[in-house]
Amino acid sequence: MSALPHSPHALVTGGGRGIGRAIAASLVGAGATVTVLGRNAATLEEAINAGAAHFAAIADVSDETALKAAITEAHARQPIDILIANAGSAESAPFAKSDSALFARMIDVNFMGVVHAVRAVLPGMKDRPYGRVIAIASTAGLKGYAYVSAYAAAKHAVIGLVRSLALEMACSNVTVNAVCPGFTDTDLVAGSIDNIMKKTGRTREQAIAELAKHNPQGRLITPQEVANAVLWLCSENASAITGQAIAVAGGEI
Repeated sequence: MSALPHSPHALVTGGGRGIGRAIAASLVGAGATVTVLGRNAATLEEAINAGAAHFAAIADVSDETALKAAITEAHARQPIDILIANAGSAESAPFAKSDSALFARMIDVNFMGVVHAVRAVLPGMKDRPYGRVIAIASTAGLKGYAYVSAYAAAKHAVIGLVRSLALEMACSNVTVNAVCPGFTDTDLVAGSIDNIMKKTGRTREQAIAELAKHNPQGRLITPQEVANAVLWLCSENASAITGQAIAVAGGEI
């Protein structure tokens, strides 16, 4: 894996925990200055204290005005070279019980949160000699899963955005990609496990097995495995990789 350009500034949304924190820590280890963005100041501060980031920015990615203000402040500290649009939320329900409000929540966070972040960073990034936009999507953006139609629709939209924006940016120094993890061992998946246990009466081990069965390797993905893929896409060796949706899923896709 090649090194990153000298001391780029990376902004990671949803960077306080789970996949986002693993990505932030890996970028720090590769020499980047990292700002983690999220809603919970204590969680972000904990990431900084643990050495997984340098700075924090407080905003809800679904609030375009607040997000733009937070990113503008981070950009003023040091121009942003890397955007990792990681913040997300997942809710499950049968389609018949998925009302418009549920769809709106999933679209607002998982899709429009990416749109808002890209809009805020792209003007300053596209004229610089190096830029990376990476959306953390999901295998749910590449295929369907039962009972998460709203979430899957939002993640499919993210991948459509990535593919289209990559073509617009093809003659610049900005690459645009998506990384699509399968079920990953994070707090978000822990919520899904709790939901399975509550609704089906299965044990925790049985609930984990229900999710892990989607992965041909028969396990959950680790956050670090997702971070490794992101770090490669941020490297200078990946300059020809754009418009891609890369599955980190043990062969599921």
